[in-house]
Amino acid sequence: MKKIKNLVILTVLGSFFFVACSSDDDFTPTEVEPEAYENGILITNEGPFGDGSGTITFVSDDFSTVEQNIYRRVNGSELGNIVQSMGFADDQAYIVVNNSHKVMIANRYSFEKTDSIVSGLENPRFFASNNNTGYITAWGDPMDESDDYVAVVDLRTNTISSTISVPLGPERIVNEGSTFYVAHQGAWGQNNLVSVISGNSVSKTITVGDVPNSMVIAGNYLYVLSGGNPDYSGNETAGSLSKIDLASNEVVETYTFGSTDHPSELVTDGVNLYYNLNGSVYKTAVSSISLPGEPVISGAFYKLAINDGFLYATDAGDYASSGKMYVYDLSSYTRIHEIETGIIPGGVYFN
Repeated sequence: MKKIKNLVILTVLGSFFFVACSSDDDFTPTEVEPEAYENGILITNEGPFGDGSGTITFVSDDFSTVEQNIYRRVNGSELGNIVQSMGFADDQAYIVVNNSHKVMIANRYSFEKTDSIVSGLENPRFFASNNNTGYITAWGDPMDESDDYVAVVDLRTNTISSTISVPLGPERIVNEGSTFYVAHQGAWGQNNLVSVISGNSVSKTITVGDVPNSMVIAGNYLYVLSGGNPDYSGNETAGSLSKIDLASNEVVETYTFGSTDHPSELVTDGVNLYYNLNGSVYKTAVSSISLPGEPVISGAFYKLAINDGFLYATDAGDYASSGKMYVYDLSSYTRIHEIETGIIPGGVYFN
């Protein structure tokens, strides 16, 4: 386990406290159709750190309609400070609001608020679910390396039924059926683990590369992309890609990047793996992985997502004003759309 504090991130995050954003609690809600947001793309915008609210942007499937701040428009209230991520369970959207220590729940098609989880969460990060059970990764106190956990949620009542103690810095979470995989990026430090959760406990801990930042499932394998320790940690390590057999939960192959390469944002279309690296999006075939792969799109992007033959790449810009989302056709790697978002577009989801 790596416990070096990330002073650079602390400094950058601290600077966001001075960014102002309206928190108009008296905004009048607007009546919308029950399925107004059923067919389209949802973008979670983190918003300014420490002051103001994150938002959600809606983009229609044909890219002709863009609507900002749909949660506030429908409900007349803000989501809260830092909209970290979002996950779905049936027709419900679970919106993880990190700095406000809560999860807001809305119908994913109308975006009308249906419930919330406002207690039992400290610095929640990501959500995943299976049947009636949800799991939320949480840092606890970022300065305490021993209180990190995964909250288990009964989705019938939207209450936390138990918590699972896990190693430092649980972040991304994905599942294959009832088995959940949690990447431990390391909060404001560094870590190199993936926890395997079944039910209410960790059944196994898998060692991967330093700072695992993203994961995808393709076929019978879980692919974990690790960025490696950054140079400012004083112990720089290369990025890597771990291939984990879902049947045995064992690492069957590890692929290593160059000594100063720090990849991020692994996504897949089932045939190829795509990721950020050195100011470009690279790809490598799942069937014959070779790193670093082939650069196919130029750009230093904040987040990536893939759906139906398109790559969605967000640009946070100056982290204080509206960002952008770019859409690329993966058959030609050409940009076909540029869409304005809210402040710091941090996630792309598909309804």
